[in-house]
Amino acid sequence: MRCPKCTSIEDKVLDSRISKEGSSIRRRRECLECGHRYSTTESLVRDGMVVIKRDGRREEFDREKLVRAVRAACHKRPVDLEQITMLVEDVMDVVEAQFENEIPSQAIGEGVMQRLRSVDQVAYVRFASIYKQFRDVAEFVDEVSSLGKPKPDDR
Repeated sequence: MRCPKCTSIEDKVLDSRISKEGSSIRRRRECLECGHRYSTTESLVRDGMVVIKRDGRREEFDREKLVRAVRAACHKRPVDLEQITMLVEDVMDVVEAQFENEIPSQAIGEGVMQRLRSVDQVAYVRFASIYKQFRDVAEFVDEVSSLGKPKPDDR
């Protein structure tokens, strides 16, 4: 790991903590050259996963792309990066259990929306407006008005 201040690769780990769900490890490090302290996160590498897009195209799964989409939905909302990271990890754990190496983009999008709905309703509406590709304002209004109603699987 390179020091973000001096780019030295000589460091020592001061502290390691496993996330609540056990899917990542946060390490506190200190550069042996300049003394700068910084944190890193290690997470499971999901190799060989392919996302099947709506139009049938296949694309290699890009975790960072999903994190960026969720971060954009949560922009200026009271949702921190750790919550976003755990949301993405939860979604990926569920879809990996359901599917082998080929995952429909719909399963990923639905999983994100389901979790965002309980985390932050504004972020949910932002994500849904892109994911569901509303054709007009009426569809958007219907989605927003449904937020006050329990989902059929919430009973």
